[in-house]
Amino acid sequence: MANPRFFPRWGILLIDVVLCLLALTAAYLLRFNFRVPALEVDLLVPVLPLFLAVRITSFLIAGLPRMMVRHTNTDDARRIFLTVLGGTLAFLVIGAVRYFLFDGYYFLPTSVIVIDFMATVMLLIVTRIGFKLLHLRSRGAGKDEVKVVIHGAGEAGLITKRTLEREGSRRYRVEAFVDDDERKAGKRLEGSLVHHTDKLPELLASAAVNEVIIAIQRPDPENRRKVVDAAMAAKVRVLTVPPVGEWINGQLSAGQIKDVRIEDLLGRAVIDLDDAQLRSHFKGKRVLVTGAAGSIGGELVRQLARLGVESLVLVDIAESGLYDVETELRAQGTNNLHVRIADVRDREAMRSVLSAHRPQVVFHAAAYKHVPLMEAQPREAVHTNVQGTRLVAELACDHGVEQFVLVSTDKAVNPTSVMGASKRVAEMVVTSVGATRPRSPRFITTRFGNVLGSSGSVIPLFRRQIAAGGPVTVTHPEVTRFFMTIPEACRLVLEAAIMGKGGEIFVFDMGQPVRIADLAEKMIRLSGLEPGVDIQVAYTGLRPGEKLYEELLATAENTLPTHHPRILIGQVRATDPALVLAQVDLMADLQHDDELVRAMKQLVPEYRSHNSVYSNFDPTT
Repeated sequence: MANPRFFPRWGILLIDVVLCLLALTAAYLLRFNFRVPALEVDLLVPVLPLFLAVRITSFLIAGLPRMMVRHTNTDDARRIFLTVLGGTLAFLVIGAVRYFLFDGYYFLPTSVIVIDFMATVMLLIVTRIGFKLLHLRSRGAGKDEVKVVIHGAGEAGLITKRTLEREGSRRYRVEAFVDDDERKAGKRLEGSLVHHTDKLPELLASAAVNEVIIAIQRPDPENRRKVVDAAMAAKVRVLTVPPVGEWINGQLSAGQIKDVRIEDLLGRAVIDLDDAQLRSHFKGKRVLVTGAAGSIGGELVRQLARLGVESLVLVDIAESGLYDVETELRAQGTNNLHVRIADVRDREAMRSVLSAHRPQVVFHAAAYKHVPLMEAQPREAVHTNVQGTRLVAELACDHGVEQFVLVSTDKAVNPTSVMGASKRVAEMVVTSVGATRPRSPRFITTRFGNVLGSSGSVIPLFRRQIAAGGPVTVTHPEVTRFFMTIPEACRLVLEAAIMGKGGEIFVFDMGQPVRIADLAEKMIRLSGLEPGVDIQVAYTGLRPGEKLYEELLATAENTLPTHHPRILIGQVRATDPALVLAQVDLMADLQHDDELVRAMKQLVPEYRSHNSVYSNFDPTT
């Protein structure tokens, strides 16, 4: 029965019929105290063919012979129960019809029918479970045993346990469950004891556990970190079950259980935003996104496509990345796309784009962002981040754009690098353009820190270094950074766009800063390796323009609350809009890097170069 090559469907049906006969025999023996009268036997023999016909017919209708016995589960048990119940009710109806309409005899004694029902259900289910267990044991024979603790004693945890038991390449043994719910502690789930999550370190210390699998679908980030920290301390591998929506055809397979990503540990509680309000704001709007091939621009495009915009214009100079985003969205059924290869520094190209598509909302995400590269090439940083931003902002005024959202960075606060200073000047530019143009859009600036997994970020770099055997390079033992997921950052940008009235700089709550050295060590341990033993961590020194830590607000700034607890309005130092634009005009004519840096330091007095050739330009040095 456990192998379809040796137990075809007719064979399974035959075994089920034999089990039914055994159940009926047991029913008569129990009913008559193991002394069945000869009269009862004489009455049974003529109706036995009808009895078997009813059972066989009900089994065929329910498809019991087609069930894969080696994968019997609760759904199969329920089907068996209902099928046998249906046949038993048919016996009662047949008996009533015979007694009242024909010869006055019963079909089978009522008590026998009841006992037969219970015995048949028990035999069919227990036999299948027995064959399943034998099958599982035979598959695990000769294979190394993998001891597992599952975090999550709910439905997903139970499905994970059953999935592991079906796995053929390895023999899994679920040692225990751990769960955050204290009410589940001390109970058993399919034979495995449930412990509270706080007991996990003791459990890992007392049992030779090989893996911890996180099976809670939406785990609390803090509890997930505790589980991972306990597993890493015990040098136990940590894996996670993907969300139900990613299961193949609604079924979990062992191959989908993957290693925990560092992004999962840095994430925080899910942001709950009002989708209805977002959809109401953007539905039917014509939206343009510059830098649409980048990490932030691409995710903005994805989220806007789901909000029912009338048209979506994707602008970038990087053709390959832009093609990838377009292909992805069209595959998802998004057809209102317009893709344009254009440089935000090219006035004629950008005028052509805005004239052709007349966007109502512009998200300006195009920028150079790599600190060391821009430190070496200030001219490129100024031309793109400053002059390009001004050009797009002024064209937005000329073409009736209603709202202009600038994507900025925490590096614009008390900048120590050319990149950070150029973004701070860009913020000043959009504010100044809005203040000097009579018919300007609502200019809004959004600031946030590093986004997890973006191109050029530290996490992909660490992954490559670990895969290559190390070393993992960290600039300084005490360097810290704020982190936010790309979807989270873009959701907050959209929310800020809704609440912005014009002129605000929205600052996002980035949570607690993360020490990069700790991040590197966690990533090494999550790979099943030991820092300093298997993979070395090398400190290379801060790169030109880098800070030890990032800030979201300058020292002279404060914040105002908004209706969203994760979004604040930064109160920045007041500037003269006409003076800002006049100085930016002068910068457009400067060709030498040192001249451009001096000009930015005049515009941004808090700009102090760090570990840079431009440090001697600071008035305090």
